[in-house]
Amino acid sequence: MTAEPRRAYPIHFQKIGITMTEYTKNLLEERNKANKAARDIVDAALAENRSLTAEDTASIEKADADFERHNTMLTELRKIEARESENRAAMQDHPEARPAGEDRSVSDDADVLRKIAKGEVRGHTFEKRDVLKSSTGSPVPTSFYDRIIEVARYVGPMLETSTVLNTVSGEALQIPRTNAYSTAAVVAEAGAISESDPTFSAFITLGAFKYSYLVQLSNEMIEDSGVDILGYLGTNLGQAIGFAANADLTVGTGTTQPVGIVTASAVGGTGATAVAGAFSTNNVIDLVYSLNAAVRRMPSFGVMGGTKATSAARKLTDGANQYVWQPSLIEGQPDRLLGYTYTENPHIADPATSAKSLIAGDLSSYMVRQVGGVRLDRSDDFAFSTGLVTFRAQFRVDGNLPQSQHVKHFLGGAS
Repeated sequence: MTAEPRRAYPIHFQKIGITMTEYTKNLLEERNKANKAARDIVDAALAENRSLTAEDTASIEKADADFERHNTMLTELRKIEARESENRAAMQDHPEARPAGEDRSVSDDADVLRKIAKGEVRGHTFEKRDVLKSSTGSPVPTSFYDRIIEVARYVGPMLETSTVLNTVSGEALQIPRTNAYSTAAVVAEAGAISESDPTFSAFITLGAFKYSYLVQLSNEMIEDSGVDILGYLGTNLGQAIGFAANADLTVGTGTTQPVGIVTASAVGGTGATAVAGAFSTNNVIDLVYSLNAAVRRMPSFGVMGGTKATSAARKLTDGANQYVWQPSLIEGQPDRLLGYTYTENPHIADPATSAKSLIAGDLSSYMVRQVGGVRLDRSDDFAFSTGLVTFRAQFRVDGNLPQSQHVKHFLGGAS
């Protein structure tokens, strides 16, 4: 069997003598071991017909922490590999990446400084034999990392789990809906057959709320920046617009913003008082089975909660002390709660009294209307007198849940 060729991975992989693939495989195995460790503790308690001890609970929490740590590392490794691929492609045409012996000379020291400022040259040794680094004005270049370190932030899942209607223009879009079926009855021979028509509710109307903002950069910043500042603006654009839209598509009030999926959902269960709004395994079961069987059979049926609700859901057990959370052992597949897919949404409220901290239902029943897509415009004239280039981001979107009985929420017990 032919060995996998070594690739140019970061130095820490080279030092321990393994490839990225091998390291990823090890992390997957360690993640699975952590999950098995928690399961073994619960199985042991079950076999001995006893409750979990404080030591058992501490061990389970440690196993959960190990699982999350390895899972996070897997995600970061894939980001690293993607960045390295970009760097290798970029370095092929970089002056410092030319073969040894090839002429790397530049016209003069001023040219070198200009190239360093623009990021075209990483560094240069100046032939100034009698000048020290401590001398005033000594031509020693300052090195810097050519990427902007961004704050990690999860935008949210609403444009992934919902039904998205993409339209060219933003006129009002009406969606019809029913609220009752026809009724059938036994009729005697030659008896009169009664009429029974389905009934309809008022239209759901989707508009197009505009999310927008401006960013201004000086011409000098764009021309002289040693980082991909325009690429960073693109990432920042997606984060800012996506984060704001996801928040309103989740908990928007419907006045000057979309009606969020949580806002439009019906009550599916209420927790007990004096438990600070926390939900139990039975509460989650009640929430799921408060929905019609036809809804539970829909392919996109699932459970959604915020970050703290996700943490609480991972710790739920049944009457036999078995976890009802099933972490996915296949990359790309979602985790499950009570056998249903689970989605984390950072904009759903944390468990608290009178808080809607968990929803369940056919998530694709929520409808999002967007006009075109995210639009980015550039103007060199808007702030011409100050030498600024103006970028404007714009995204038009609306959302609502036509059938509130397709998605229901858990309400934390009032104190």
